[in-house]
Amino acid sequence: MRLLVILWRLMPFALAFRRDARRWLIGGSPADRTADDHLRRATRLVTVLAELGPTFVKMAQLFAGRADLLAPVYARALATLTDQVPMVPLADVERIIAEEYGTTADELFERFDREPLAAASLGQVHRARYAGEEVVVKVLRPGVEALVAADVAASLRIVAVVERRWPNPHVIGTRVVIEEFARCVAEEMDFRREAANAVAIRANFANSAGIWIPRIVTPLVRQRALVMEYCAGRRVDRLDDWVREGRIRPDRLVRDVMELYARMMLVHGLFHADPHPGNVHVAADGRIILLDFGMVVQVPLDLRRQLVAAIFAAIRRDADALADSFHALGLVITGADPQVIRKLAATLLAVASQRNTVRERVELLADEVLAELFDWPIVLPSNLVYFARTAALIEGLGTHYDAHFNALAFASPIALSMRASILSSLYPDGDQPTIDPARLIGAALGAVARILRQTATDLVVTVRDAVTHAALPSPASLGIATVEREANGSFVPGRTTVE
Repeated sequence: MRLLVILWRLMPFALAFRRDARRWLIGGSPADRTADDHLRRATRLVTVLAELGPTFVKMAQLFAGRADLLAPVYARALATLTDQVPMVPLADVERIIAEEYGTTADELFERFDREPLAAASLGQVHRARYAGEEVVVKVLRPGVEALVAADVAASLRIVAVVERRWPNPHVIGTRVVIEEFARCVAEEMDFRREAANAVAIRANFANSAGIWIPRIVTPLVRQRALVMEYCAGRRVDRLDDWVREGRIRPDRLVRDVMELYARMMLVHGLFHADPHPGNVHVAADGRIILLDFGMVVQVPLDLRRQLVAAIFAAIRRDADALADSFHALGLVITGADPQVIRKLAATLLAVASQRNTVRERVELLADEVLAELFDWPIVLPSNLVYFARTAALIEGLGTHYDAHFNALAFASPIALSMRASILSSLYPDGDQPTIDPARLIGAALGAVARILRQTATDLVVTVRDAVTHAALPSPASLGIATVEREANGSFVPGRTTVE
């Protein structure tokens, strides 16, 4: 039944997209579409996905970072779904709290606010007071596990049928995103794992005064409920009045966010993989607040080192070497023409080096790349979806305050200031390469942030081996609190210190 519902709601969009290329579905010239036509369709698509429920809202957030699969107007529309999730009824929230803790919210907390602070695709957050401290209580949406499982199974069945008929990079990429979502979402719906991730990332930033990672209230961690320190702040994209008042410097804000993610990726190797403005806030004292640790990926040492080698070709603008790296890294579809890949590499390098507005860069890409995108024999691996969203976040912040924001130039001094920590992390035994990786990484970070905002295909130029989405570590393997459940459902801490 769920499969039929999904087909009924999404089939009109599939047919409309097909008619964009073939007016009569199996033949004919492309249908005549205007920018307003696509905007109206994107708006309708967002409405339908929100109505289909949390699974499709969450998947849409991943697709929003895949401009190689979606035109910019659709990617931008899907990104708004972070704010378009219905609230969980209070009675359901209170029922889950009672089931997880064996007592009511009023008995467990000194105060429990009935109005939620936020409603996300998988969970809902309420403010409360516990043991004299202001906290937030995160509760899993009721029934979401079964709904997600049914929706993922139906989506994979649909895309498998389509892929057999049209095995092009767009369809393959769609299937890869859904498979990645299916692999990760089960772990994200277990709040015990999220607690372990938060403890580990908080320990990594223990000596960073400008970063505020909420403290987990360890005795209150459950599979479907989580309590943590309340961090007062504003979303990173809603600070215009603070900027006007001089409380926030835009350049410093972008620098801090960029350095935060650079440290996670290049130094710590433990990466917050759900970067959108709802999860990055700014406190009144200027500290960056990072929230929601359900999606966390590892960046192994070998791949962090490979970043240096991959970026070197991009830094010296060597299209031939860059094209070779595409093949070596498995990005290129089997049997692809090497000259086509070389042309793609040269085009992306040329566009990335120009100082233009976002609109101008998108127009350049539309002329040089997007017009032929359907035929490029490149498939962006699923393990880069989350990093693409990080780059989009940084690019969006930069261009909000400076239409000509050049992340390439902006990031270089950041990496240079991190030189010692980057080198010691990448080469703990001192066997450093002759090329200074800090300099290359500085350019790389900028290139990633700038390019990915335009199209995820550009990501291929710079960061194929920047991140691998290894299986999320268990709490015990991180050296933090081991999460177990006794018969009464209580949380049993193991080791509580990070080694």
